[in-house]
Amino acid sequence: MMPDVRAVVAIGLQGQFGLDGRLPWEGNREKAFVEDVERFFKLTRGHVIIMGPRTFVSVPEWAFKDRDFVEIRSSEPPAEVLARFPDRVVFIGGGPPVYEAYAPFIRHWDVNRLPYKGPADRWFDPRWLLKSPSGAVTV
Repeated sequence: MMPDVRAVVAIGLQGQFGLDGRLPWEGNREKAFVEDVERFFKLTRGHVIIMGPRTFVSVPEWAFKDRDFVEIRSSEPPAEVLARFPDRVVFIGGGPPVYEAYAPFIRHWDVNRLPYKGPADRWFDPRWLLKSPSGAVTV
């Protein structure tokens, strides 16, 4: 049995979600940004989060306590990776290559738009939503 595959993503006003390997707004203490981080950790508590190496190394040590982080490689077929977690909720995290590869398996996209207007070098691609088997999206 395949896991329940989901994505929870925060994006800026123009779809920004990465800058130099981090969230563009990382460290911003304004309410919307703090609430987004709290929400992410609440939603993913007790579940598996699959991510690429760049995202994996950015995870703070304390976050490992309440969820299972799994570092993946591009050489691993997504269906095989997901098959390791039957009957679990698996969140997909990471940059564009990870979302591109796993989009066909994501049953629910949770996209949170933040009041960020600054620079980015990674952007959310709305075509990923179209690859989703159910097309379920929460914005």
